[in-house]
Amino acid sequence: MISGSARGRPLKAVPGNGTRPTADRVKEAMFHMIGPYFDGEHVLDLFAGTGGLGIEALSRGAGQAVFVDIDPKAAETVRANIAAAKVEGAEVYRSDAMRALKALARRGRSFDLIFLDPPYRMRKADEYLLFMERHGMVREGAKAVIEHDASTAYPETCGRFVLAKRAEYGDTAVSIYRFE
Repeated sequence: MISGSARGRPLKAVPGNGTRPTADRVKEAMFHMIGPYFDGEHVLDLFAGTGGLGIEALSRGAGQAVFVDIDPKAAETVRANIAAAKVEGAEVYRSDAMRALKALARRGRSFDLIFLDPPYRMRKADEYLLFMERHGMVREGAKAVIEHDASTAYPETCGRFVLAKRAEYGDTAVSIYRFE
């Protein structure tokens, strides 16, 4: 972890080559743009991988975080990393992203901070944001962070989400949206 209550605690990687964890320099820059600290926010870490983004948010003061990944090894790794970081308020679901969003919508869940770090070959992260907006899952003033391949350009607006900043770090880009 980079900062907060879990600072300095290393996270396990997901076994195999299917998951690409966010580089520490990208994570640090990302949190400087959106935080860097929080006060009880509700976080969604979709395509969670190691859970590093949601755990970092919890470490920095977020109140609750929902982690979703379809890979059983990833879900197991997220659980282990939550325990290692000793953070509270975490829920982990092994599920397809859209199926999880539908279930969370039915339960009336809404979020202040949304992390979308899908596999780079998937270029439709904005569709998940639109689904969340249509189903009342986004709180006023929320921020959404999409980590993606630098060659992919997401739109300036996505429903009520407005692109606030885009930064590139080698072949990785981060697009940060504000819900207005």
